[in-house]
Amino acid sequence: MADRYRRTATGLALAVRVTPKAGRNAIAGWRAGNGDGDGGPELAVAVTAAPEDGKANAAVAALIAEALGLPKSAVAVAQGGKARHKILRIEGDADSLCARLDAATDKT
Repeated sequence: MADRYRRTATGLALAVRVTPKAGRNAIAGWRAGNGDGDGGPELAVAVTAAPEDGKANAAVAALIAEALGLPKSAVAVAQGGKARHKILRIEGDADSLCARLDAATDKT
């Protein structure tokens, strides 16, 4: 679904909803209505890290990078550093990233 992804000059901006202190690190799939007010879909992500000192943010970035086969430095929290609803900046070829995200979320 094309409206899941927002293309940027350097890759993608991805809306995610994070559940910290989960039982395991996992991409849980797509859910409707993100927290940035545009009502678009967001990717549900669970991480075992606690939301303190940026640990959960780092875990989310690492999980997404691993799922996409990217270095950790290619994924960063662009907005919502202290919120459950975040926007991730993912650097790379947008078409390739969309295909990889589709493949990663089809497994959920």
